[in-house]
Amino acid sequence: MENIKTQVRKYIEDNFLLGAGTRMPGDDDSFIEHHVLDSTGFLELVAHLEGTYAIKIADQEMVPENLETLNRVAAFVARKRGA
Repeated sequence: MENIKTQVRKYIEDNFLLGAGTRMPGDDDSFIEHHVLDSTGFLELVAHLEGTYAIKIADQEMVPENLETLNRVAAFVARKRGA
């Protein structure tokens, strides 16, 4: 799961944290509350996760419980890959 977290962190840093002084929030900090991802950003993240990890994310799985923080994303991807 740490490898997933590292890869997702890098993806978010490279694609969404543009600008000087912008930092990645902590592993349990909300992407929404820290203004890291908006609705379009979440769709881009989902597309990235599906392509990178060869998983399919159903509409009903696109909820904060699965995608709101880095730890939740990593755990969700790990569960999907194990299924």
